[in-house]
Amino acid sequence: MDVTIINKPFCLRLYGFSGTAVNKNYGETGFKLMNKMWETVRANNLKNKGMNVWVYGPNEEVFAGVELEPATQENTGMEAKQINLSKYAYCKHIGPYSGLAQAYAKMRAYLAENNLKAVSPGLEIYGHWNQDESKLETEILMGL
Repeated sequence: MDVTIINKPFCLRLYGFSGTAVNKNYGETGFKLMNKMWETVRANNLKNKGMNVWVYGPNEEVFAGVELEPATQENTGMEAKQINLSKYAYCKHIGPYSGLAQAYAKMRAYLAENNLKAVSPGLEIYGHWNQDESKLETEILMGL
């Protein structure tokens, strides 16, 4: 897993739901929010780009969202969240989600070695589901 520092803008408009990770239980909180988001997307037949995006903010804030096609962005019943990163650390984790903690540890070590500090927000962009967990792809972005 390679960490890359990117100095060009990354902008994304997401629609979904936010909450607080009680006791820092990000996984449970994120899955609840994600499930609620997909239920809303399906119930309203909202055209989307199909990628789950989890956003981590200050104070244990978690947001689970998806990019919607422009024609479906009005009256969604969901929160809108604009993401703007001007500089960020990037890596792609390939493998089971249980390996994300190790990927984050490697990213934090890289940042520390290079005198860089992560700031909010942080993102996880999940690739399409695959039954073979060794092929799951998760992009991790950490604002700098």
